[in-house]
Amino acid sequence: MIWWPTEIPTLQYGLVTLRPSTEADIDSIFQACQDPLIPAFTTVPANYTLDHAIDFVRSDLFGLAERREIRFIVDYGNGDDIAFAGVISLHTINIKNHSAEIGYWLEKSMRGKGIATTATKMITDYGFRSLGFRRIEGLADVENTASQKLLTKAGYQREGILRNKVTRDDGRQIDMALFAATDITWMPLAN
Repeated sequence: MIWWPTEIPTLQYGLVTLRPSTEADIDSIFQACQDPLIPAFTTVPANYTLDHAIDFVRSDLFGLAERREIRFIVDYGNGDDIAFAGVISLHTINIKNHSAEIGYWLEKSMRGKGIATTATKMITDYGFRSLGFRRIEGLADVENTASQKLLTKAGYQREGILRNKVTRDDGRQIDMALFAATDITWMPLAN
């Protein structure tokens, strides 16, 4: 059975913190989404506006209330040296089948530091141990080798290729690599 929270918690592991979004995150989200790599490999629109960022933050509580998504801001650092790093979520929730999909993106300067791998482990651990999911899937564009490596490092297993799975804004139909973690194979984070 899935336990669904009434609010988005704050989770911390080492220098990585997952927390609810606030209005103060709007500018950071807007600025990060100006990087063309984010819309190239995610559902973020290519011409990302400030209004997109406002709607994104303000839809967090709706997604939670509707049991459609639980989304976190990823911060990196400690004390007075904490920086916005990106966004991670569990979405495409299927309560009956105890499954969800993970999605994430990082601000350009935060990539390559292991932050997304740690955040992926954290949200996956939370999904299994606290929420009760039994399967969490990760889809990565077949050309996005960095995301595929991240999922593997985070403990996900590659299951195959989904042909013509996603239509990009330019009309191209692309293949996606399917990865998954299950509650049977998951290795929890050390305390």
